[in-house]
Amino acid sequence: MNWLSFSHGAALCASLIVTIGAQNAFVLRQGIMRSHVGKIVALCALSDFILIGAGVGGASVLVERYPVFVHAMLYVGLAYLAWFGINALRRAVRPQHAVLESEGGGAAPVQRAVPIILMTLAFTWLNPHVYLDTFLLIGTAGAREPEGARVAFALGAMAVSGIWFIGLGYGARALAPLFRRATAWRVLDGAIGSMVLLLAVTQLR
Repeated sequence: MNWLSFSHGAALCASLIVTIGAQNAFVLRQGIMRSHVGKIVALCALSDFILIGAGVGGASVLVERYPVFVHAMLYVGLAYLAWFGINALRRAVRPQHAVLESEGGGAAPVQRAVPIILMTLAFTWLNPHVYLDTFLLIGTAGAREPEGARVAFALGAMAVSGIWFIGLGYGARALAPLFRRATAWRVLDGAIGSMVLLLAVTQLR
């Protein structure tokens, strides 16, 4: 194991993944609600593993040869981000979570697994920043590592990704008492919605 390359991959992934984007916001919300956290964490981490492996393995070179694909995915992702941001701002104005009504510590309503799984996949695979971060940036950086050290680089990035999603999903439970108040949900949704829309507008330019 080339631990230097492992640390390079871990450091780069850590610098890219710790942002409040659409995917992380969704994981945080579900973690607070304690709804299907294990499935969400596993899907997000596995998706990152696939994209990091594909990027470091050389798939980023193919994307560079087909820029139209990159632009198409970018605009699909921007439309998705705009939809998510607008809905977050609507929730900030009119919170609709049953968690808000559980002042006595009641549980959140049970959510069906299939819609949550589909939503997790959408937040991951329709998000342009997932591709830009894991597939292109990490992939390009990994390609600059010595040929025998690229696997270690990819493993370092994957390790950080897995730790991040586990910590975000299950660590959010500590915030659950705070989010029994409507004000906390409004602040969270308002901040997330504003940042996501700003991000979409910035990328559009």
